[in-house]
Formats: sequence, C-alpha cells, structure tokens
Amino acid sequence: MAGKKLFGNNIKPSCKYCQMAQAGEGDKIICPKMGEVKMYDSCKKFIYNPLKRIPKKELQLVNSAVNEIDF
Repeated sequence: MAGKKLFGNNIKPSCKYCQMAQAGEGDKIICPKMGEVKMYDSCKKFIYNPLKRIPKKELQLVNSAVNEIDF
C-alpha cells in the first residue's frame, strides 16, 4: 500500500534531494556511487530525502496595504 508521500507522489528524482548525496562546490554534488555530478542529475540508486528540500520563500507584496493588515 503506497500512501501519499511528503511533497506529493510526483517528485522528479534529483541528486540534490538524494539521501546519499553531499553538497560540493557550486552546483556540484558528491555522490558515493557516481562521484561528482550536477545537482539536477539522478540515477537508479536515488533515495528521496525530504529533509534536504528547501522551502520557497514567502512573497512580499511591494507598496501594498495588504502587508499592513493583521490576519
């Protein structure tokens, strides 16, 4: 039985979200299986780690009265 995964079931495999990957210089990732790869590459050894996902920043409206309203 497969339930709904964190952030949905349609996560595109990417080395930057892989459990085995470690951050390298710039957009490079150090993988114990594949060596140095780009962060958007992936392989069949991909294991999704939701804790590596960085949430998007909240957008602020410029010059708007909405920013001053307390909800």
